[in-house]
Amino acid sequence: MVLDVEDTAYLISNAEQDVETMHGSVRVTMCGTPRGNRPAILTYHDIGLNHKTCFNPLFNFEDMQEITQHFAVCHVDAPGQQDGAPSFQAGYVYPSMDQLAEMIPGILKQFGLKTIIGMGTGAGAYILTRFALNHAEMVEGLVLINVNPCAEGWMDWAATKISGWTNALPDMVISHLFGKEEIHSNHDLIHTYRQHIINDMNQTNLHLFVNSYNSRRDLEIERPVPGVNVVTLQCPVLLVVGDSSPAVDAVVECNSKLDPTRTTLLKMADCGGLPQVSQPAKLAEAFKYFVQGMGYMPSASMTRLMRSRTASGSSVTSLEGQRSRSHTGEGTRSRSHTGEGTRSRSHTGDGSRNRSHTDTRIELTPNSASNAEQSSPKSMEVSC
Repeated sequence: MVLDVEDTAYLISNAEQDVETMHGSVRVTMCGTPRGNRPAILTYHDIGLNHKTCFNPLFNFEDMQEITQHFAVCHVDAPGQQDGAPSFQAGYVYPSMDQLAEMIPGILKQFGLKTIIGMGTGAGAYILTRFALNHAEMVEGLVLINVNPCAEGWMDWAATKISGWTNALPDMVISHLFGKEEIHSNHDLIHTYRQHIINDMNQTNLHLFVNSYNSRRDLEIERPVPGVNVVTLQCPVLLVVGDSSPAVDAVVECNSKLDPTRTTLLKMADCGGLPQVSQPAKLAEAFKYFVQGMGYMPSASMTRLMRSRTASGSSVTSLEGQRSRSHTGEGTRSRSHTGEGTRSRSHTGDGSRNRSHTDTRIELTPNSASNAEQSSPKSMEVSC
């Protein structure tokens, strides 16, 4: 597999600079021109990655072009994680996860950004969630891939320490990014990312970032209860995870702690630890769907996901009609409303497509606060 991280054809313009914040300097790449009447898309990567290896495969994908024509994109590289980064000086104390989140307001001020739609993976998803909890007025929506809202447990901590004595740092990072099945079956992908970690990342800096993530606090979020004040996200949230990702359990737990009227869980079938790399077509259309549900890009072309739902007898407007920019719940829909409960891929009308990425199933799990009779929302399988 050749990891193409240099192709930036989707950019209108770009500016890369080190931004000084209250907790130190951070490398930021601004792509496109910010628009005062809409948020920018701000990305934050996982450990072992930077914005190029984490998000370029997605943003360089053809289906993202329509989205990036409407939004500026702000890529944040955690301190010392950009390609070719020099080592920090002796005595440097790496920022905590909370401090990394508190660096974001300075970034927004530097580029004149008022609000964002955040897209984060792993550690980056945690950082953006913490930022949204502390600065809800600055966040209009969040796409959280492989997010873990919990602090590292003592057993996980012990396992990390023991594995650190016996395994090299690249192996530890690979086991965090990819599931066992993917590691054993997708040799080209694993080799590509292992080589990136070894050859392009500053190992000392990476170790500091890994330690910071492993020392994270519990986000202490709770599912809202009428009449009770709880800590929760106030914006629309799209949770994304591959079905063979090592983060599946963590993402499901996060879903159980968020407001069901504002949260959608997207579980991508036949997908590993990096959906934005292995399934960019599916994530791109889900992201467009998410943005449209927030009230942006109303005239954008219908995505394949929405076309598939229309072909299967479901209403395209059933989601968007109940959403606003501050409310993204999907009402009381379940699999029974889609007419797809017993359908197979061949019955969706898309089986004759010749694009290689269309023969992949998405499980879209909308939460429902209004359906009191349904204790746990059923997943809705969509083939496209």
